[in-house]
Amino acid sequence: MTYFDQLETRSADERLAAQMDGLRAQLRAVQGLRGYRDSLAFIDPSEIGDLSDLALLPVLRKSEIGEAQGRVSPLGGFTVKPASGFAHIFQSPGPIYEPGEVSHDWWRMGRFLHAAGIGQGDIVQNCFGYHLTPAGMIFENGARAVGAAVLPAGVGQTELQVRAAADVGTTAYAGTPDYLKVILDKAEEMGVALKIKKAAVGGGALFPSLRQEYADRGIACLQCYATADLGNIAYESPAMEGMIVDEGVIVEIVRPGTGIPVAEGEVGEVIVTTLNPDYPLIRFATGDLSAVMTGTSPCGRTNMRIKGWMGRADQTTKIKGMFVRPEQVAQLVAKHPEVTKARVIALREGEMDVMRVQIEGGTDAAAYEGSVAEVLKLKGIVECVPVGSLPNDGKVIDDQRNYG
Repeated sequence: MTYFDQLETRSADERLAAQMDGLRAQLRAVQGLRGYRDSLAFIDPSEIGDLSDLALLPVLRKSEIGEAQGRVSPLGGFTVKPASGFAHIFQSPGPIYEPGEVSHDWWRMGRFLHAAGIGQGDIVQNCFGYHLTPAGMIFENGARAVGAAVLPAGVGQTELQVRAAADVGTTAYAGTPDYLKVILDKAEEMGVALKIKKAAVGGGALFPSLRQEYADRGIACLQCYATADLGNIAYESPAMEGMIVDEGVIVEIVRPGTGIPVAEGEVGEVIVTTLNPDYPLIRFATGDLSAVMTGTSPCGRTNMRIKGWMGRADQTTKIKGMFVRPEQVAQLVAKHPEVTKARVIALREGEMDVMRVQIEGGTDAAAYEGSVAEVLKLKGIVECVPVGSLPNDGKVIDDQRNYG
C-alpha cells in the first residue's frame, strides 16, 4: 500500500497538533479581513485550546459570502490577497465567485486521485466543466499532482468524447457518476473499444447499482466529496468503507441550522474549516448531511471518516451534477404571473438523473420549458397540474431518488 504522503497515516495526536496550529494561524490571518470583521475580530486565537472550541465560533454560510461579495467585489473580503493575485476566478450559481490557484495540489484533489490508483502513465479524460465553474480545473490540478496526463474533454459531444478516448488511449475517467455510462454506451453503439479502467467521480451521488455496472465492465470507480469553495473534503479509498476526511480540512457534524455538534454517528450538517491560507474559510456550512463513522479505514489511512453525502440540510438538491435551489424555483414562479406554485422532483430512470417540474396555474407545458432551462440551468420534463393539486407542505424540491 502506498500513500500520497505521510500525512495520511499520522497518529491522532500528530494530526490534532497540526490542526490546532493551522486553525490558530487561520484565525490570526482572518483578523484583518473585511469579510470576517464583524464575526471573528473579537476572537483571540491563543484562547482556542481544542477543536471543541470551534463550536464557540459563528457558522459561515454561503449566502453570507454572496452578500459580502455584493458589498466588496469580487471576493467579499474573505481572501488574504486581491482577486488579481489568484490564477483563476470562478463563478458558481448565485452568482458566487471563488478563487483558484495552479500550485501543487491546491485543491487537494491529488490525494483522492492517488487513492483511486491514478498516477504516472495514466491519461485522464476530464469530463468536468471548464467554463466559469471550477470543477474541471480542480480535477486537472489533482491529475497534475499525481503525474497523470489530462484530456480536457469537458461535457457533451459524446461521439467526439468516444473518438478522443479511443485515439488518445484514455485510461481513467474524471467526471460526474452518470456521464461515464453515457460514454461507455455510446462507445458500444459505435463499436469502439475503450481502455478506461479507473474512474474518479464527484458532483453527484454514485448509486451502488451504477458502481456495480462499472465494476462489471472492468472499471474501478471511487467517489469524492468536494465543493467549489473548499476543494476536496473527503474521499473513498479502495477499502470503500465511508469517506476519509482530507488532511487539509477540519470537519464537524452539527445539528442543521445551528453550530452545535451532534454525537458521533448522528446525522447532521457538514461544517468545514479549511486550512488553505489563501482562502481561509472558518466553519463554512456546506448545507450537506453526513455522519461520522467510528474507527479508521482498513486501508491504513488514519483520519476521521464520514458516511459520505446523505442529502441536504435544506431543500437544495444536486441533479445531473448541478445544484437546484429553492430560490431558483421561486424565481421560476415569479417569472410567470399565472403560475401559483411549482415543484421540482428529482428522479432516477435507469442510471440517469431526471428532473420533473410540476407547475400549477399553467396549461401549456411547452410554454415553460425555456424558462425552466434558463432559471434552473437544467432541462427537465415540465408538467402542468391543476391548481391546488400540489401538497401544502412547503416543499418546492422533492428528491425521490433512492440512495440505499
